[in-house]
Amino acid sequence: MFPDILYIVGLTILAGACIPLGGLLASFERIGPNWLEEEFRHFLIALGGGILLGAVSVVLIPEGQSSMGGSIWAIPAIIAGGLLFFVIERILGLQRRDSPQLMGVMLDFIPEATALGGLAVVSPETAVLMAVLIAMQNLPEGFNAYREISSLPGYTSRKTLGFMGCLVITGPLAGLLGYFFLSERPIALGAIMLVASGGILYLIFQDIAPQSRLEHHWGPPLGAVVGFCMALFSHDLLGQV
Repeated sequence: MFPDILYIVGLTILAGACIPLGGLLASFERIGPNWLEEEFRHFLIALGGGILLGAVSVVLIPEGQSSMGGSIWAIPAIIAGGLLFFVIERILGLQRRDSPQLMGVMLDFIPEATALGGLAVVSPETAVLMAVLIAMQNLPEGFNAYREISSLPGYTSRKTLGFMGCLVITGPLAGLLGYFFLSERPIALGAIMLVASGGILYLIFQDIAPQSRLEHHWGPPLGAVVGFCMALFSHDLLGQV
């Protein structure tokens, strides 16, 4: 049991560390000229969206359906996830606060880390793949979340990075929760992955994709394609190991 716990904590910390790492990259001096700064930021927003879409397509939905034994209830679970994230967004009022990237970081990181903890015993290879995908998506999300948080009143660079560093601990907590309560409950594990998938799809098309668009620029849509292909490549690469 103890080696499993260390394994889960290590995977989730490494994946979560990419949140403040992305913020640290964003804290450096801004890129010039202004058009390049704007293009790069929107490229990263689209890159994160593409990786999220890839994670949903190649890991969360297939593994969720498999854990639920191919049940037809997989579809209502995905729809429920979209509705749940819609309700959470309305309650938090994040549209008025304009922080959808921060919401995206937490609302996909926590359920994915929970699923990772459950998969660590059931399917170790899938757990590694999920950790890689979480890390890849947390880097651009952390970059953009830093820009959102640091623009709020009272948030200095140090305070913002400190806050983002505190978010890392949610990964091991969620992973251990999944390990102790979900590893022997495949239906519940699958339901969490499918609910998370529905919520992520909602966030992509409600908040992340609209933010990524720039008039007369090709960088953001290419970022989405590259992000999706990165997720697919990770899945195929680990599938050959």
